[in-house]
Amino acid sequence: MAKHDFKLPDIGEGVVEGEIVDWHVSVGDTVSEDDPIVDVMTDKATVTIPSPVSGVVTSLSGEIGDMIAVGSVLVQFDGAISDTAEESVEQAEVEVLEDNTEDEKAVEEMEAKIPEIKNYEHNKEIENSKKTSVKKTEVNVQRSSNGRILASPAVRRRAREAGIELVSVRGSGPAGRVRHADLDAFMAAGGSIAGAAPISYSTKRTEVTEVKVVGLRRKIAEQMVKSARTIPHFSYFEEVDVTQLEKLRQLLNSTKDESQVKLTYLPFIMLALSKIMPDHPECNALFYDDEGIVNRHAAVHLGIATQTERGLYVPVVKHVETMDVWNAASELLRVANSAREGSASLDDLTGSTFTITSLGREGGLGATPIINHPEVAILGIHKAREMPVVESGKVVIRRIMNLSSSFDHRVVDGADGASLIQHLKRMLENPALIFM
Repeated sequence: MAKHDFKLPDIGEGVVEGEIVDWHVSVGDTVSEDDPIVDVMTDKATVTIPSPVSGVVTSLSGEIGDMIAVGSVLVQFDGAISDTAEESVEQAEVEVLEDNTEDEKAVEEMEAKIPEIKNYEHNKEIENSKKTSVKKTEVNVQRSSNGRILASPAVRRRAREAGIELVSVRGSGPAGRVRHADLDAFMAAGGSIAGAAPISYSTKRTEVTEVKVVGLRRKIAEQMVKSARTIPHFSYFEEVDVTQLEKLRQLLNSTKDESQVKLTYLPFIMLALSKIMPDHPECNALFYDDEGIVNRHAAVHLGIATQTERGLYVPVVKHVETMDVWNAASELLRVANSAREGSASLDDLTGSTFTITSLGREGGLGATPIINHPEVAILGIHKAREMPVVESGKVVIRRIMNLSSSFDHRVVDGADGASLIQHLKRMLENPALIFM
């Protein structure tokens, strides 16, 4: 067998190094050409790099979290190099997993340069389905070195829709990666999470799991530190009576047609913000502190903080000022789902001028949300709940929602931030104003 040194290829214009996010193989593993070997994150994207050869892995360069220079040896193989291997190395065929939101032009150039590889899982599904077997009572799942079960976004989505916990499925791919064929075999065998042994709490738990902060989690950490370090936050809290808004929401949901999505509070809040932003231009802005410039935007592009399996994303609903409540709800659902499924485009993830974070599912009375730099304001929405309220000397039950907001005190005065929230409160408590 021939020895082959596989070097980190040039994976984009201006990229000189990449961070190792996850290894899909270990020393001694036998791999086939096009099997995934490593996830590498650059400033522009996270990519999965496939094997250029079929053979045995003899050496890996770097641990998770290490930075590897382009052109450095990444993996050493004992294997036969295919006729197209050298060409594929030069082309650096990779699969773009996640878009970074910093440089649209650079990412577009990179995506034009790097052809998308075919889905290596699909090519081997038939073969794997013949080899995979699943037992109801036995769970033997390998995880990536960061503790996460290996599976593509499509496999995760399919498992979620089928109500299957990936921890229950034996993966037949490299490093225990779960594939579509594994889900087929699991369901054919009648496997279910209910068959797993119950957890015992009779003994002390003393394990400590070390998790490296790498990849997207590292990027989130850096952004949060930058925001907290450079932006002097001031927070403002208010409670809003959404009783009338709830009646309107229920009415519209009861009369909607099948093509319309179910309305939550969020589309109404989005429309209310778009309506009042011309009166509060200092809050719909981006502050480029290095240049000392504030860009106040007429367009209302609302970032929606969205939790995904890969971390926190902020997909953007563009030009909310042009939408009705149904358009806003539909576009909100589209961008949020694309972020959760890993299919969001660069345009979906960039360009926000104001961010909303919905904390309603977890409840809570208040929070101090961190501003999405270089924006200057963020709004947190809490769970609406029925509460006793005094009206005209009588105690009545009203539906109350708490709002938590933060502002960049360098460019937004306290009175201006409070004015925005009070204006929003009037709109939500008198929802007819949203549509006038």
